Amino acid sequence: MSNDVTPAIAADLPAEVACLILPMAGQTLLAPSETVAEIILFRQPIQLANTPTWLLGEIEWRNQRVPVISYEVLNGGELSAATYSRVAIFNNTGVSDQLTFFAMPTQGAPSLSRINKDMIERSSADAKPFDLLPVTMNEEEFVIPDVMAIEQAYADWLVSN
Repeated sequence: MSNDVTPAIAADLPAEVACLILPMAGQTLLAPSETVAEIILFRQPIQLANTPTWLLGEIEWRNQRVPVISYEVLNGGELSAATYSRVAIFNNTGVSDQLTFFAMPTQGAPSLSRINKDMIERSSADAKPFDLLPVTMNEEEFVIPDVMAIEQAYADWLVSN
């Protein structure tokens, strides 16, 4: 398989990366496991007033309130009618001091995969605003999410409210 991953990203990759495969509505995310603090069973978020449609509410996790963000809606899609089964709790990357974690519901149970840069290649799919990189692995399409951009969107919303 030819490796056509962006050179800057490929140069920064270790020999092997543990990743979580996160099934979403209409696509599958590939997230380095170090970006995810925990996978929990889905629980209905507590809705907040006057929020964008991509902010589904908040859940209580480890004695703190964590915002629940719909990746699909944030990326310009529709809110899925499918049933969520799990929630991926993402670690803060340092974009905002006001956000220690955020959560994204998944359509199914995530799985763990160990990948190396020779296993993935850049996909011909168009990247959406919160996609870092569309990739192909084992002839399947995945999207590496732009976790920093997701955090920034939430931080921008907080500042404006």
